[in-house]
Amino acid sequence: MSQLKLSKDYWSSQTVFIMAAVGSAVGLGNLWKFPYITGENGGGAFVLVYLACILLIGIPVLFSELAMGRSGKANPVQAMANIARENGASRLWTLLGFNGVLAGALILSFYTVIAGWAVAYFVESLQGGFIGIDAKGVGEHFSHLLANPFELLFWHTLVSLFTVIVVSKGVKSGIEKAINFMMPGLFLILLVLLGYATTTGAFAQSFNFLFAPDFSKLTWQAVLIAMGHAFFTLSIGLGTMMVYGSYLQKDYSIVKAGLWIAFADTAVALLAGLVIFSIVFANGLEPGAGPGLLFQTLPVAFGEMTGGWFFGTLFFALVIMAAFSSSISLIEPAVSWFDQNWGIKRTKAAWILGGLIWFIGIGTVLSFNEWADVHFLADRTFFDSIDFITANIMLPLGGLLMAVFVAWVFKDETRQQELSLTAGMMKLFLVVLKWITPVAIIVVFASNLVSEENLWPMVIVSLAVYVVYIWNRGR
Repeated sequence: MSQLKLSKDYWSSQTVFIMAAVGSAVGLGNLWKFPYITGENGGGAFVLVYLACILLIGIPVLFSELAMGRSGKANPVQAMANIARENGASRLWTLLGFNGVLAGALILSFYTVIAGWAVAYFVESLQGGFIGIDAKGVGEHFSHLLANPFELLFWHTLVSLFTVIVVSKGVKSGIEKAINFMMPGLFLILLVLLGYATTTGAFAQSFNFLFAPDFSKLTWQAVLIAMGHAFFTLSIGLGTMMVYGSYLQKDYSIVKAGLWIAFADTAVALLAGLVIFSIVFANGLEPGAGPGLLFQTLPVAFGEMTGGWFFGTLFFALVIMAAFSSSISLIEPAVSWFDQNWGIKRTKAAWILGGLIWFIGIGTVLSFNEWADVHFLADRTFFDSIDFITANIMLPLGGLLMAVFVAWVFKDETRQQELSLTAGMMKLFLVVLKWITPVAIIVVFASNLVSEENLWPMVIVSLAVYVVYIWNRGR
């Protein structure tokens, strides 16, 4: 791979870059997953552990991925080839770039299907479909949606088309314009909903649930969930931040941008939690309702409360904006790879990749109906198999190797040039990146792959491999 294959696009400003990166990080995980896993794991104590994990896992890997992207000046595959050559490392590090590109494409194949649910609910809410609906009615509505492959395919296609159209127009004309509209809109809607949440009479209960820790409810499994979600919520390990970093000019601060990204992503998750739990508590519903919280529990609340049509429609518009901003970022690494390395122009690359990803997504569509009893990986459906491979293997492995590369392979001067930290902060950063972050990721990685009784033997073996690697590097 030639060193000449570099990114030619740049963000027009650091603010736009931060908004784009925040848009990538803020997605269904913030509005769908974070509230329900918080509800399932006791609230405040879980949130504290989650915030600690953001500091010790999420932010160090985020800094690393952005630094690798800007130093490599290209898509994840080419960037890894460039920085491996510059730092005298093996060409096998290029596989880390392939891992990110492939993971993003596979995740997008089912992400567009789930995002399609949000679009369907937005349209239903806009038409007044949830007014006066009860729990049984919502359950039947959701079951009917999942059981109809043609309806799921329609919404999946709609989200896929929007994603391809935006990305095909390029960084400034496509991604920037979409982000400049969606992100301010997302924050505005969230603030309006937060204002409403303060009037429900349950805002104080919601606040205490999220921020008053009860460590008696905190289990080891909850800690693992918090560690895993902190890693995935910042959109790290899949090459998105690497390719976004390649569009970042040298006079922009990676550290400042990374801190803003982490802060905004966490703020959205917490504010969404305040909104959702205020509505849930005000209507006497269950905060630990699980994955159905967004699509089965909340519509009941919107159907019963005053102004439910307006606020329900506004809420699902918020979910759509978050989903679209993430879907754009998931396909960008692959599009830039096709453009820079294979000479396929961006527009053509976006449509080719978008079509392929859309086709793979049909497997997820069918997983909820026609293929519900068809198993691909052990007893998992097609959707569950893709989700398991990406979330439990490809992303943690990618994040772990990014941390290792920046901590142990990057030349000191390159690392300092990209991060511009003081001597003291650099020492602290390296301690965290060399020892705390990898160990935490290894624990999460192992917990996702093995049963609880076999967890610690696998963790010990993985740490032994890590120590041997470090030992050999120092010889």
